[in-house]
Amino acid sequence: MNKKQFYPIPCGQTLPQNNIHAVSTSMPNLQDVIDYEEQTPEILEKITVAYPRFIVHPYLKKLANYLKQKYSVGDEYELILLSSQKAIKVVSNRYFIHNKFEFNEPFGVIKVVKGRQYQKVLKFIQHVGYNLSSRLAEDYLYKVGIINKIHIEELEDKNKAKNIVIETLGSAYKQPVENICLNPSGMNSIYCALKGIKNIQARNGRTILVQLGWLYLDTTNIVEHYFEESKVFHDVTNIDEFEEFLKKDGLKVSAIVTEIPTNPLLQTVDLERLKKLCNSYNIPIIVDSTFATPYNLDLNPFADIYVESLTKFACGNADVLMGAIILNKDSKISHISNEFFKYADEPYIKDIQRMALEIKDYKIRVKKISQNSLKLASYLENAPFIDKVFYCLSPDFKENYEKLMIDDNSLCGIISVTFKKDFQKVYDSLNFAKGPSLGTEFTLLMPYTYLAHYDLITSQNGREFLEKIKLPIELLRISVGTENIEDIIGEFEKINNI
Repeated sequence: MNKKQFYPIPCGQTLPQNNIHAVSTSMPNLQDVIDYEEQTPEILEKITVAYPRFIVHPYLKKLANYLKQKYSVGDEYELILLSSQKAIKVVSNRYFIHNKFEFNEPFGVIKVVKGRQYQKVLKFIQHVGYNLSSRLAEDYLYKVGIINKIHIEELEDKNKAKNIVIETLGSAYKQPVENICLNPSGMNSIYCALKGIKNIQARNGRTILVQLGWLYLDTTNIVEHYFEESKVFHDVTNIDEFEEFLKKDGLKVSAIVTEIPTNPLLQTVDLERLKKLCNSYNIPIIVDSTFATPYNLDLNPFADIYVESLTKFACGNADVLMGAIILNKDSKISHISNEFFKYADEPYIKDIQRMALEIKDYKIRVKKISQNSLKLASYLENAPFIDKVFYCLSPDFKENYEKLMIDDNSLCGIISVTFKKDFQKVYDSLNFAKGPSLGTEFTLLMPYTYLAHYDLITSQNGREFLEKIKLPIELLRISVGTENIEDIIGEFEKINNI
């Protein structure tokens, strides 16, 4: 059955391969993942390009070194490059950084002390997503002669690019283009939306931000670390607990933030009940729709604000970092869009040009992935080596998800599984691309808990917490690609021989 379409990709190779602007990197063995999390010198020599919010891109490192010389910055400092001057204010205000001189550059530059301060600021930028574009850094380095070539790629006309991206999203979400704002990353979209909510609702004494469900790690970090008051409900099935909380503090809640479905267990909250509760207390709902995509689910009756990581399914090729905020025109808060958009940075023009080219296939890509996902989930549910399958039509969440589907072929392109066989042997044996990110046209595997929550795996308290929230340590998240489904299934068939 297997036509040998899949082959091992060496550790540290970019995903997609041979692309300096890739947002993922190959980690073909579980030990590679462990070494990466423990930052061993050997792995850092191999992995130089990875998800840009987690590892500083090599072009940004080169540019920072060039600027240190240009501005005669002492060795006791490091330069951190940001998407704009606006981003400088956000970061500086957080860490009380006040540079003694101006960096005359068309992007953000801050000077921080080496060591602990540098690492703290990098972590903050990881969470809030004000990353400088690798394409901008590339153009700058080429112009000053530090590098001698530009990555060759197809780009949309710069005069048409932004309109193509915005209009495609407007059509998909059924929202006017003025209600859509692009950001330099998906996490920046979330941060800007939450920051806007905080400013608006604080005037009304609404200061508690509620996270519903176990969400992506950086969303959780923003909620817990950068908002003075927050409440987290890990179990999206327990709306009763949430309702009891509202009876006491409902008028203090600024917003609900959730994912539809959640990452990585693909759980869908009962949005109808949630919306009724939120209406009773006039609470807006912010939905991360990255997994669902607007081509799978109609969330307009429920979401006040959408945030989407365009890096995923909208891009499809894992080579652009970008996000979007979409305000629902039917929401009571849509008329105050400036509060949500004023913290946003315009992505670099070449990123928009690349995204404009790729987003044209967004709908076709999602529909093909949905078809493959339905067939793969059916296969995995009956495979003898599978322990449990988590997907959006899992029995516990099927009813909630089905209510939202646009058509019968609207399966989210993510499936998570646990195995009856040795996890490391299974992971190492599969020849799909393996690394962070999702939504790619090529099938992409990720040992989710190892990469997202390694700190919890390595402590007794952490492991107990993972057990409490029912997040398996040995969980494989599958981002289903557009390849021939028989070839995808054929690769998984290899597990029978382990």
